[in-house]
Amino acid sequence: MSTVPILSLREVTRSYGDFKAVHPLSFDIAPGESVGLLGPNGAGKTTTISMITGLLRPDSGTIKVKGQVLSSDTSPIKRAIGLVPQDLALYDELNGWDNLRFFGALYHLGGKHLTERMEHSLRFVGLLDRAKDKIKAYSGGMKRRMNLAAALLHEPEILLLDEPTVGVDPQSRNSIFENIAQLRTNGKTIIYTTHYMEEVERLCDRIIIMDHGKVVVDDNLNKLRNGGAQVQRLVLELSEPPTASVLDRIRKLGGVQSVSLEKNRLTTEVETLQPTTVLLLQELKNSSVGWTHISSERPNLESVFLRVTGDQLRDS
Repeated sequence: MSTVPILSLREVTRSYGDFKAVHPLSFDIAPGESVGLLGPNGAGKTTTISMITGLLRPDSGTIKVKGQVLSSDTSPIKRAIGLVPQDLALYDELNGWDNLRFFGALYHLGGKHLTERMEHSLRFVGLLDRAKDKIKAYSGGMKRRMNLAAALLHEPEILLLDEPTVGVDPQSRNSIFENIAQLRTNGKTIIYTTHYMEEVERLCDRIIIMDHGKVVVDDNLNKLRNGGAQVQRLVLELSEPPTASVLDRIRKLGGVQSVSLEKNRLTTEVETLQPTTVLLLQELKNSSVGWTHISSERPNLESVFLRVTGDQLRDS
């Protein structure tokens, strides 16, 4: 594998007025890596993606693709990047063929080569038999797969997927996963953004978590899940959801690192099980909150994410 990063960010910043969306940001991605780029709302992830794709220019710092500086929106090195945007970039009144022909022309593809690339991309995402249908007749999952086909037309070496499974049915979601797994096998560099942690655990080997415009975690997925041998995950099924004040008291218990509540399911990360479990159950008893089941689990990526970014709601 090449020692030269296929993508390199060095001291990159971006502000909107007085608000600094991205602080000095630096990381490298090697050819063939599959990286999950995560962050809560307002973390600076979208701004970073826009700068990597050349849609925004950094205020300072440099972005290099294959060792070449990405200097502008028209920089030729951008051809190494394929973007699958969260918002569908398709024309409903055109059929699949014409959509791909249009996007191919944007990459200066034409003639027999474009036709071959269109057929290859459509076959890859399983839509070759629907290529003559207008996009407006496609299901949500089919549109997402066509979005991927358009991004693959020019054979990019780096594929950036921004929330590629939003609003799709389970079958289409699984098909997209299989496509990405095949692209990884073919040596593509994958940068994957999503709010679905299980997708990142399935598709990525390395995780970069951003918060407040900075990288707060950058590590191998397995190391993250196994990191901090003292951290344990404690899950309780409650008879009724606790109040906000009860949750606040649980957060302040000795040894508790994070707390999340989904309906009647309370999940906490604790340093050690024995003393903290006793404290937690006593707090629930004192608060007249009953529980029906308790278990300990191996920490997953979601628990790591909540631990480093916090469990408070982010609306922007």
